[in-house]
Amino acid sequence: MSAESYSAEPETQLLRFMDYVGRELTQVRFPWLKMFPFKGPWPKLIDVINVPVCDIPEPIYKTSVDWIKQVPVMTLSGFIVWAFRCTLTHLEAQQEGVNSGKIGEQPTSPKPHVVVFVTLAMVLRTRPETFTFALRTIRQRRMFQGQDKIPFTVWMMAQASQGYLCAGLLSWAHNLLPVVSNSDCNPQSRDLILQLVEKILSDPMAWTMRRNQAIRERERLIPPPSFEILLRLTFPASSARVKATERFEAIYPSLKEVALAGAPGSEAMKQVIKQIFTLSLKLAKEGNPTLAKEATEIAIWCVTEHVDCCEHWDNLYMRNPAASVAVLKKLVDNWKDHSLKIFSSPRNTLTLGQTMKSFRLENQKAITEGGANVSLYKEADKYCKLISRRLSYNHYCLKATAVVLAAAGATAAVVLSSNMELKNLVNSLDLHLYLNAITTAFNI
Repeated sequence: MSAESYSAEPETQLLRFMDYVGRELTQVRFPWLKMFPFKGPWPKLIDVINVPVCDIPEPIYKTSVDWIKQVPVMTLSGFIVWAFRCTLTHLEAQQEGVNSGKIGEQPTSPKPHVVVFVTLAMVLRTRPETFTFALRTIRQRRMFQGQDKIPFTVWMMAQASQGYLCAGLLSWAHNLLPVVSNSDCNPQSRDLILQLVEKILSDPMAWTMRRNQAIRERERLIPPPSFEILLRLTFPASSARVKATERFEAIYPSLKEVALAGAPGSEAMKQVIKQIFTLSLKLAKEGNPTLAKEATEIAIWCVTEHVDCCEHWDNLYMRNPAASVAVLKKLVDNWKDHSLKIFSSPRNTLTLGQTMKSFRLENQKAITEGGANVSLYKEADKYCKLISRRLSYNHYCLKATAVVLAAAGATAAVVLSSNMELKNLVNSLDLHLYLNAITTAFNI
């Protein structure tokens, strides 16, 4: 490779850019050990989130951003992983020096590590999508794991969220939420991790993220495994509640909305719904009443909002009798809340009706064969009968309504034919459009 072609490589250009940053910011100092201490109390996220960007002169920052926008994604992704490793190594060396009492490089030294730090901040804010690629590597390498890495990890994710909220939430759900679920997660780590997601959700633009589910590089912001962790942290057993539980309860509705969001009917969403329904049945039978209640409601949402899930439920039914009984009972008890969605289309009604028929056949078979779960199948059959009757009654009502409307139309035609003045008045009111609207609404 010639010298000219080598100098044109993105990685070489990135090194030259870092040299430019170093020359322009020779007087800048940052308190490394205070920002990311390996021991002692950690600073609040709000106090460090804008460091070092707040100290970069505007002309330099603008020039840097314009240049970063032109760099290939994978080049920047590789740089993020490299910068993460270099910064952690530097922080560890600084901490060891302080602990040993040796006099060495000062914590505020501007070179070379501050150049890496500043460049990393600008890359994360300007091109947050590159962070999603780097996250996969960060999750897999042990050197990036551990409680002492949390402050710097949270800072990186906070920078990405400043550029794009979804990037911050994706990184939090995929990389940090599992950390909170570990039994060895200390309160300080839990607090800082919660500070990050609270900061993301408090952003005025967070509502668009909740209502318009974004999938970054084929990854859901909150995938089903992360949603299960969230459910367990939000609805623990009464004896397992901690101080952070109330904070999870506060953010849960917004995160749930993101976890359940997606394009109805799409193949990708169908697979997600299957996973969520499966974990809902699992959580519903674990013996935690609070968690079971929420899991049951989510299972009903899966069935009523995505009727194709009924087929999946049919496949899981015999292996989850207790959870299925809870779902059926809840559906019967709250029928008024769900009937509008169930009757919104003939397909929904037909699919649920066929599922109830299938359940009843399985119930009868299980009852005949006997066993430990006979009482559960008897209870399930009772609810299946009720649901089937309500579905049939609705079908009868729709047909009866059709007959009444037809009779009313015929009677009106006779009356109007003998009274031209009344006929003209009715025509001016467009009552036929009104009748058509009613017929359409009832799917007759």
